[in-house]
Amino acid sequence: PYHSRMPATDIEARIKALLAERRNRLDAALASIDADPESVVRLLEAVDATVRRGGTILTCGNGGSAAEALHLAEELIGRYRGDRPPIRSMCLNADPTALTCIANDYGFEAIFARQVEAMATDLDALVIFSTSGRSPNLLAALEAARARNATTIGFLGGDGERGPRPL
Repeated sequence: PYHSRMPATDIEARIKALLAERRNRLDAALASIDADPESVVRLLEAVDATVRRGGTILTCGNGGSAAEALHLAEELIGRYRGDRPPIRSMCLNADPTALTCIANDYGFEAIFARQVEAMATDLDALVIFSTSGRSPNLLAALEAARARNATTIGFLGGDGERGPRPL
């Protein structure tokens, strides 16, 4: 078994701090939904329209946001809570060979945009996840999606003041 060198009281304090941080993030997210419920409605309508027209939901993000992007794509294909037809989706983070090839040939800022250029159409939606709302590679992906008339959706933290608003 794993034995921590940290005293149990320190572990307990750390767990409580992490839970409090998660609770604060959830409270902030709920507050933003309460402040702008119309944006949630627009988001749901955009996803519904993409699915109804036979489009694909493309997702991407960096770091922990990449994990969120992967999770959304797999849940759309899987079943989430109940049986339903799968929803066509793909995470642009999922293929490390594509990521490293594109980064090597075009630079890290192009890793998602190049894939969007290859795959996105006006039937599709690009969903980005970004803690800052300003990551250059995600902003480039948004530009590429907009150039193809794909719907753009952003789950953003931070103020995103230097970048365009995805919705």
